[in-house]
Amino acid sequence: MLTSPIRSLSDRGLGMRTEAEGSEMRERYRQGMSISQIAREEGLARITVRRYVQTDVPPAYVRSKNRESKLDPFKPFIRQRLKEYPLSAARLLSEIREQGYTGGYTILKEFTSSLRHDRSIQAEIRFETLPGEQAQVDWIDFKRVVIDGEMRHLWAFAAVLGHSRMRFVRFTTDATTPTFISCHMDAFDYFGGYTKTILYDNTKNVVLKRALKSSDSQWNPLFRDFFTHYDFTPRLCKPGIEGAKTKGKVERMVQHVRKDFYLGLDFDSLPTLNSLALTWCDEVNAKVHGTTYEVPFERLKLENLRPLNSVVPYQIAQTEFRRITRDCFVSYQSNKYSVPWRHAGRNCRLIIKNGRLDVLVDDEVVASHEVVPGAHRCIKLKEHFEGLYKAILVENRERHQDRLERNAPVSLLSRQAHDVDVERRDLGFYERFSTGGGP
Repeated sequence: MLTSPIRSLSDRGLGMRTEAEGSEMRERYRQGMSISQIAREEGLARITVRRYVQTDVPPAYVRSKNRESKLDPFKPFIRQRLKEYPLSAARLLSEIREQGYTGGYTILKEFTSSLRHDRSIQAEIRFETLPGEQAQVDWIDFKRVVIDGEMRHLWAFAAVLGHSRMRFVRFTTDATTPTFISCHMDAFDYFGGYTKTILYDNTKNVVLKRALKSSDSQWNPLFRDFFTHYDFTPRLCKPGIEGAKTKGKVERMVQHVRKDFYLGLDFDSLPTLNSLALTWCDEVNAKVHGTTYEVPFERLKLENLRPLNSVVPYQIAQTEFRRITRDCFVSYQSNKYSVPWRHAGRNCRLIIKNGRLDVLVDDEVVASHEVVPGAHRCIKLKEHFEGLYKAILVENRERHQDRLERNAPVSLLSRQAHDVDVERRDLGFYERFSTGGGP
């Protein structure tokens, strides 16, 4: 029996085992333990265990020599370049190819990834905000679903208070800026106030063109009017992964809404969905939070939010331009709304505010409707068409009479020459003849 330790097998991930350990494995194998069980307990590959248990002589391995890589001569250059700039592997490949590198891209990618991992700081700092200081907001995209009997694009507005972790969610079928503002106002009402700052990603609802300095960005004019009215400061997080870490509180909420609330949910309309969502918010805000170990409703008392009654409620007004169709309708969000028939074919302006739609022609309100959910619906007011059929009938009779006069057998010149009077008869007279009746 050999008593010296077996040489290292670390190059193959097999580890080092003494002869005593090898004997112990063979004994467990004889007692009925499987090779897989022994491998799991010892942290060895099954093929290695098999070699130990099937012979009294332990296997001997010779460490293989490291082969030189085609990348080795270029590694000092790569390390230096990455110290200077965070260049991509594709860029580095182009540079070392010019220096004579003939190897592949994969080995270069693996090498640069290891360097970046070694240089990066893996630890992260969790930032906690002071009471009343910050909220975080984001859209959740649920793609197209059947809702209110129609295939619609479904969104959810998610908001969370940074200190108390109070959460609010509202579902919508559009992600327009007026809807975005309306969701903010619902969240303010649910929280009982609002924070000094609100953190966003770079959605067009907030910013049209992002600048290096957030305050220099080109804001969405409608949203700028909104945050100026309430005097809170919008903050923009960094793009990409770093930005997701910046607004981590709402990012985690997004996952909770998707998995803990929406997944497998049964609903038939948008109002039903939002009623269920509000109930869910009440439930999660009444439970101990996993990070603060406190109940959000209790911590909300310390938020010291800016009160809503200190500001006049914001009036959401959206303006759009349309041409009234010949059948007396205007379209808005895939629905049709009637307009008095006398304005058919004219240009008009739509003012959408507080859930109502006003149609203006020459700055005069000619129609007013409540904005309805869903799509491909036709909202028709009976009074908008009163008198239309009578007017069409009169116009048709006049046109018919003009055609009869133009086609009369006696010309105008003949009548003047012979001083002949032509009798003008009611259209019913001609209709009786056309149906075979007499005068």
